[in-house]
Amino acid sequence: MTPVRLRAADGYELAGWFHAAPGDRAQHVAVIHCGAGIPAARYRRFAAFLAESGIPTLTYDYRGIGKSRPKSLRGFRAGTEDWAEYDCGAAIGWLRQRFPNAEMIGIAHSIAALIVGGAPNSTEQDRLVMIGGHTGYFRDYHPRYRMVMTAVWHGLMPAVTFLAGYFPARRFGLGEDLPARMALQWAGRRKPDLRPAGAVPGADRVQAMLDRCASLQRPAILVTISDDAFATSLGTKRLLYYYPRLFPLQHIEFTPADAGLRSIGHFGFFGRAAGAALWPLLLAQLVRKPG
Repeated sequence: MTPVRLRAADGYELAGWFHAAPGDRAQHVAVIHCGAGIPAARYRRFAAFLAESGIPTLTYDYRGIGKSRPKSLRGFRAGTEDWAEYDCGAAIGWLRQRFPNAEMIGIAHSIAALIVGGAPNSTEQDRLVMIGGHTGYFRDYHPRYRMVMTAVWHGLMPAVTFLAGYFPARRFGLGEDLPARMALQWAGRRKPDLRPAGAVPGADRVQAMLDRCASLQRPAILVTISDDAFATSLGTKRLLYYYPRLFPLQHIEFTPADAGLRSIGHFGFFGRAAGAALWPLLLAQLVRKPG
């Protein structure tokens, strides 16, 4: 694993890590796009597995997250449109420049499944893998946990963010701290339609992001986990509404029993316990031609 620096189109510098594969030539390469508030370090074992299996893999932190975080998040601006347009774009561009002829696989987890298609160069990714993808709409959360999750992500988060100038998620044991705009965009998901209404600041860039998702025509693998409280069947269906041209679309659902576990949830796929059983199954799909 080699630390790298990625420079986004607006000049912001991102931290990344390149996991090299053995051998001189790679047929496939991968870039992992993290979920919101999840540092790239959480994906390092999965990235190392792909690299050891012959797929060089890049991970990176969005601006405001992990090693791409400024000294202070108070007043730091970063929203979904920035992560999609600038940060995803920088990672895709970095990998394509170094592997111009390899098939690039874009692997997106959680909310990244929405923003990855919004990168200006998203078509450089020859295939997409969306793992636990959702749009953050509260009515799509699992009914058993919906009330608590709504209170946390759509009640607590905006209230604290307005007071602190960012969301100090680590203080609450809720992952990485989030920049204010990203936190408020997620918390503000009160309606099923993601398209911005009215003269909201940055609405044109958010709409452009969604337009790029809608026009993206690529093979894709949709990976869902049966006990995922975020990416339920409703959440997955809503995500795919913004990607009408993904084809062919393959759906793989894993259950805890597939990994010999009692639960996997939203994050467990990338852990060592589930990975031992599930990563080889996904790898087998990655190295075969789609269709």
